[in-house]
Amino acid sequence: MRIKLIANPVSGGDARPRIQTALELLHSYGAEVDLCLTDARGDARKAAERALSEGYDRIVAAGGDGTLNEVVNGVASPDLPIAFLPLGTVNVFALEAEIPMQLEKACALAVHGSPRQITLGRIGDELFLLMVSAGWDAEAVTHVRSGLKRLVGRLAYAVSALEVLLLRPPASMELVLPDGNCHAGFGVVVSNCRYYGGRYVVTPEASMHRDDLEVCLLRQGSRLAMLKFATGLLLKRPLQAPLVEFFTLTSAELRGENVSVQVDGDAWGGLPVRFEVVPRAVTMVLPDTVQTKSKGA
Repeated sequence: MRIKLIANPVSGGDARPRIQTALELLHSYGAEVDLCLTDARGDARKAAERALSEGYDRIVAAGGDGTLNEVVNGVASPDLPIAFLPLGTVNVFALEAEIPMQLEKACALAVHGSPRQITLGRIGDELFLLMVSAGWDAEAVTHVRSGLKRLVGRLAYAVSALEVLLLRPPASMELVLPDGNCHAGFGVVVSNCRYYGGRYVVTPEASMHRDDLEVCLLRQGSRLAMLKFATGLLLKRPLQAPLVEFFTLTSAELRGENVSVQVDGDAWGGLPVRFEVVPRAVTMVLPDTVQTKSKGA
């Protein structure tokens, strides 16, 4: 098996020792491996684009959710299977897809696991695996301090979220449905999976194995409402009306001014945007334990 290993050496701090170990493990499982270390944002995407025409059997993305997002956008096809070695700060996709966090087990899965087509979302011209969000949490992602993130990991996002909560008033936005109906809110999470920022659940019905997206719209705009939202997540309590409203959609628009947007944990830009579902967009190497139940099953 010929594998293109695209690895981010700064994922989760200094990932170089784990990347070297992964290279040795993949070799030990019988794979012929070509390693590409990324140096800047966009490198993983370019390497994945080139790999499409270079005769590899699989691509292995080693890094965090952002690295995997780039690889997926570079491949953007179900023709070349993609495996994931979670080396990042949070690794939400690995949690969602039940990919082992232990490097040895993740490498074994990358070589021997089952390729399976999954559904993704699209925002503008970009695919997303996990979620798009706009509002308070996206502001926190946009303004998180990279130095603090290297020092304390995922806690840097909590610090940034608290700063946004205290210093920036919530901005209003609109969710515009395909039939033209508009729903006003002060934050939105568009999800292709259940987990958000770790093992926290915003959209319990979302699944990468269904051909739709789950949308959670924050209906109340006070700082107290945002605090209730965050507290509900931390305490793992279901989010409910009137605080939020849920939608199951295949496409919609988000409109607003001066509202930040994040995609799969990385700052993306601002509103307005359009999102839509992309069925069977890519093929991922997943454990056999991953459930593919449909909504309501």
